[in-house]
Amino acid sequence: MGWQATQRAMQAAERRQQREEQKRQRELVRQTKEQAKLSAIEQARLEVSTYENRIEILRSVHREQGQVWDWTGVAASLPPPIPQKHCYHELRARQRACLLAPERQASCESVIAEASLQDEQDYQQALQDHAAEIAEWDRLKALSRRILAGDPKAYTEALVELSPLGELSELGSTLYFVVHEAQLLECVLKVNGIQAIPTEVKSLTSTEKLSIKPMPRARFHELYQEHICSCILRVAREVLALLPANAVLITASADSTDPTTGHGIEQPVLSAVIARASMIGLDYERLDPSDAMENFLHRGDFRASRKVGAFSPIVPLKPEDIPCTTSQTADHGELLAQVRRMREDLLAEIAKFSPCSPAPAT
Repeated sequence: MGWQATQRAMQAAERRQQREEQKRQRELVRQTKEQAKLSAIEQARLEVSTYENRIEILRSVHREQGQVWDWTGVAASLPPPIPQKHCYHELRARQRACLLAPERQASCESVIAEASLQDEQDYQQALQDHAAEIAEWDRLKALSRRILAGDPKAYTEALVELSPLGELSELGSTLYFVVHEAQLLECVLKVNGIQAIPTEVKSLTSTEKLSIKPMPRARFHELYQEHICSCILRVAREVLALLPANAVLITASADSTDPTTGHGIEQPVLSAVIARASMIGLDYERLDPSDAMENFLHRGDFRASRKVGAFSPIVPLKPEDIPCTTSQTADHGELLAQVRRMREDLLAEIAKFSPCSPAPAT
């Protein structure tokens, strides 16, 4: 092959190499664009999922409930058992020493002493923990007696220390309680929807791009309404799970606009009496918070407000507007007579099935 042919072959090989490099570069650019596109789609999906989750949380506050307190059981509870001293570490060290040769066992005395010291430290720590448990037991026992006696201050202490209503404060809501009597509490609930409810609607387009639009006023109002009702149900559930009251009077106020001045104002929009008996049988996972208000004595016209797109202010319910909530209890003599009648009826039923029972007197 002449030098010209050799040169042409080298040039052809170089062009092929350049084409391969360009092809590889184009492929890398394509992959980079696909990765960027995929990352943008994933980011859009994540943002929409976060938005939808936020909306669901606002509408489902009522589905959660804290611990149901049995104050009679707390009052009758026994103190925590006194811890016993154990020799676990020492016995384990001695067992290990027994497996060694006799001439090496003497060197294990220091290890056994350290193990015994560990047992003593564990025992002292258990005594400290027990003292703390006893103090907490004494405190709850004293609180339970006061709650069962209907002490308003005890109710307030329990609401402050034991009520799991922190989630509402995280959503921008504030609570104020008034204990009118042992069977009726009043709560003023301020729902800060301006900060809690999103002002934008986030969704995915047909090409899975993020779409952000201003939330329609009607939709914002509907979410605000559902959130208010959900918060009312949650407060009622928590209070009645914590305290032995028969009902909770809850008045919710919301942010609105004064049409005469255009300034933002806070006004009561819904007042409801949530009775314990009315809450039995409700399916909190499936009910609509706004529709559920029909189960209770309430004041507030959300249906009319849906049309105008603003909450209608109300005059809140007062304790005197509520039917008697105090449970009717019999006196000691009547209760004793009822117990005796029940005992006689039970003995009569047992006698019917006893083979050796005497014939009834005629």
